[in-house]
This record gives sequence, structure tokens and C-alpha cells, in this order.
Amino acid sequence: MPFFNHELAIDMSTNEEKNVNQTVEPDNPLKGGEEGVAQPVESAEGRTEAIDETAAELETLKQKISDLQAEVEKYKDLYLRKAADFENFKRRTTNEFAEITRLVTQQLILQFLPVIDDLERTLKAARESNDFASLLKGLDLVFAKFMKFLESQGVKPFESVGKEFNVDFHDALMTIPRNDLPPHTVIEELERGYMIGEKVLRHAKVVVSDEPRDDHVSSASGGNEGSESAGGG
Repeated sequence: MPFFNHELAIDMSTNEEKNVNQTVEPDNPLKGGEEGVAQPVESAEGRTEAIDETAAELETLKQKISDLQAEVEKYKDLYLRKAADFENFKRRTTNEFAEITRLVTQQLILQFLPVIDDLERTLKAARESNDFASLLKGLDLVFAKFMKFLESQGVKPFESVGKEFNVDFHDALMTIPRNDLPPHTVIEELERGYMIGEKVLRHAKVVVSDEPRDDHVSSASGGNEGSESAGGG
């Protein structure tokens, strides 16, 4: 009679039932399927939101660019207006300066005309009388009137003779050796210098002293020696 293990049969029966249950049980489509379907839905929504945000940022940038362009046009128009105003101001200032110069010149000539009138009367009287003394007196009067006119304009002559030569006031036309004066002393005035206010209007043209030259001494010594030789002969 063959040996039969009852416990082993029970275990094998139990394992077969487990295998059958595991094999026959179908997969629940809801477990993995729900997650697989939900994920693409969430990605699509995220992409939509990202697109919407990008579109909003783009619109904001477009608005900023539009605002900046409007501001550039505003300042460009302001610049053109200011440039036009400056050109008008420059033209107006130039015209006003020319008018002021004309008026000043006119007033200056009007003040100078009486001096011309006096000179003309003096010359006419001198021709009619042939009196040199009267002519000289008349010319002195005209000169005095002219100097008074210059003084009214702030113009005055300055003294140079006896002064030390100064390049700020004098132009030296020549130098002359002198023993009786210090070097660089103005000894003659060929043309007077004038000041206008505190500024030099015209330099004086002068002759200036210089140190004695050795050749004069040598020449004088040579002459004396020659005289002595001649006398000895």
C-alpha cells in the first residue's frame, strides 16, 4: 500500500489556490490608470499658465517700449524747441549788439564833431587873416578841447620821460648810450601812450638810455694817441 502524506497534500493544495488567485485576479485599471491620466492633465494646465504669463509679460514689455518711445519723442520735440529758441536768442542778441555798437559810435562821433567845427573855424580864420599867432592860438584851443573830449571817454595820456623803461607801457624804438642817466631810462617820447581806465590803450614809443659803449672809449683813446703822434712829428 503506497505511502500518502496528508500534510504535504494540504500544503500543495493551498499553494495552488494562491497561484490560481494570483493568476486569475485581474489588474485593477484604476490604480495605475488614474495616475497615468491625471499627470498629463496637470502638465497641460501648467503649460497653459506659463503661456498666459509669458503673454502677459510680453504685453507689459510692449507697453513699456511704447511708453519709452513716447518719452523719446517728447524730449526730441523739447530739444528741437530749445534749439530753435537758442537760435532766435543768438540772432536777437547779435542784432541788439550791432544796434548798441551803432548807437555808441553815433554818440561818440556827435561828441567829436564840435572839435572838427573848431578846427575848421580856426583854419578859415587863419586863411583870411594870414595871422600865424592867431592860427597857433586856435589850434591850441582845438587841441585842448579834443583832449577834454578824450578825458570824458576815460582816455588819458601817461608820462614816460624820466621814467624807467617798462614793457607794459613802452615800446623802445632806439637806445642811446648816456653817462648822466641810469640805463633803461626813457629820455625821449616819440609818440605818447594812453590809458583807458586802468588799461593801457596804446604803448608809448620812446628812446631809452643805455650804458656807455667801450668802442667810444677806445675810439677816443685812439684819437688822442694819433693827435699826440701828430704833434710829436
